[in-house]
Amino acid sequence: MGEADRYMDYKQPRRRFTLGDDNNALVALVTINIAVYILLLVIEVIYGNMQGSKTAFAAEVLPWFQLPANLSSLVTRPWTLLTAMFTHISIWNMLGNMLWLWTFGFILQGLSGNKRLIPVYIYGGLAGAVVFIIAVNLLPGSRQYSNVFWLYGANASNIALAAAATMLAPDYRFFRNIGGGIPIWVLTTIFIIIDFAAAVRTGTPFCLAHLAGAGAGFIFVYFVRKGKDGSVWMNNFYYWCMNVFNPKKKHANRAVKEKVFYNTGERKPYRKSSNVTQQRIDEILDKINQKGYHFLTDEEKNILKRAAEEDL
Repeated sequence: MGEADRYMDYKQPRRRFTLGDDNNALVALVTINIAVYILLLVIEVIYGNMQGSKTAFAAEVLPWFQLPANLSSLVTRPWTLLTAMFTHISIWNMLGNMLWLWTFGFILQGLSGNKRLIPVYIYGGLAGAVVFIIAVNLLPGSRQYSNVFWLYGANASNIALAAAATMLAPDYRFFRNIGGGIPIWVLTTIFIIIDFAAAVRTGTPFCLAHLAGAGAGFIFVYFVRKGKDGSVWMNNFYYWCMNVFNPKKKHANRAVKEKVFYNTGERKPYRKSSNVTQQRIDEILDKINQKGYHFLTDEEKNILKRAAEEDL
C-alpha cells in the first residue's frame, strides 16, 4: 500500500482545506498570481487610455515583471527571478495555470504538508529561470534573440509541483470509484504534454525551462527522503522576516506542544487508551496540514481511524 493509499483510506472527519483556512499556502499562491494579473490589467487599461496603444505598456511596464534573457538587463532587475513566476498576461494562460496549480498543489499540500508547497513552487520557478537564461545565451539559434526573449508564467513552478506530487505518491488516484481510479502519473503526463506542446511553439529555451522545473520537483522529494528538507531554511527565513520587528513574538515557528488525553477507566494504568475528542482530532488534522500524513505517529493514525469509525 502506497503513501497515497494510506492517506485516502481513512475517513477524514469534518475539517478539510478550504479557502478560509489560516496560513493556507495554496490559497496564498493562487491569490498572489491573480493579484499580479489584475494589477497588470489595471495598469494596461490606464496606459491604453493615456497613450492610446498597448506599446507603451509592453515597453515600460512588463519588463519590470518579466524575466529578461539578456544578462545586462537582468543585472538591473534581479527581482524578476521571482516576479516572473507570478506574472501572466493572457487571461487563458493565467486560468489554465491556476487550474493546474490548484490540482497538483492540493495533492502535494495534503501529502507533504502546508509548509513545503511554496518552497517547491519557488524552486521550480528559479530552476526554470536559470536554465532559460543559460539556454538563450548559449544555444546558437537563440543567442541572437536574447534581447527579445522573456520568461513569465507559473508553468515551470506548476511542473515542479506535479513532479514532486507524482514522485511522492505515485499510487495516488483520482475518481477512485471508477475502475479503481486514475493514477496521478496519467494526469501529470497529460499536463506535461499540453504544456510542452505550447512551449515548443515559443522555442527550445522555454521547453528546457519547464523541464528544469520538473527536475527541481524530483530533486526536492529525493532530498526529503534522504532527510534533507529544502523547505526548512526558506520557512525559517520567512518567519524571521515576519518577526524581526516584533521582539515579543519569539520562536513564532515552534511547534505547539501536543496535548494527549488518556482514559484508563477500569483498565490497568499501564494500558492507556487515548480519548477520541474533537480537540485531539483537530490537532492531528492541523499536523497533517503543516507536515503531512506520513509524519503522524501510530497513535495519531489510530485515533483518526477510530474517529472515522465512530463518525465524530
